[in-house]
Amino acid sequence: MSADSADFHLDERLAADTLPVGELPLCRVLLMNDARYPWLILVPRRAGLAELIELETGDRVQASAETDRVSRALKTLTGCDKLNVAALGNMVRQLHIHVVARFEGDAAWPAPVWGRGAAEAYVPEAAELLIARLRAALEIE
Repeated sequence: MSADSADFHLDERLAADTLPVGELPLCRVLLMNDARYPWLILVPRRAGLAELIELETGDRVQASAETDRVSRALKTLTGCDKLNVAALGNMVRQLHIHVVARFEGDAAWPAPVWGRGAAEAYVPEAAELLIARLRAALEIE
């Protein structure tokens, strides 16, 4: 049974590696601070969850809808060749969903992005512009 969102705390590692984009009805949306890949992370605001199957049915449906919403927005904004969507949690146990825009010829193509070189932080102005575009596309403040 999932805990109320009042008990939710973002994992320190996710907080350190990301920039806040905004809040959807269930998930906090974060931008991975790695300019090599447009990469969003959705974190359901429910305490103590590690697996998608731990979400209550309504929350699982909502998480799926929000993943779809974020995926479509990222595809539209980037024109990427492929989207990678995954909930791994091997390094960070807190339930989170990765949505990564991939391009043929990107730094890791065609392999997964995990563990491929060092992250390259966004220049602040570039991050601000991308976050503003994402907020507009997702219709969040």
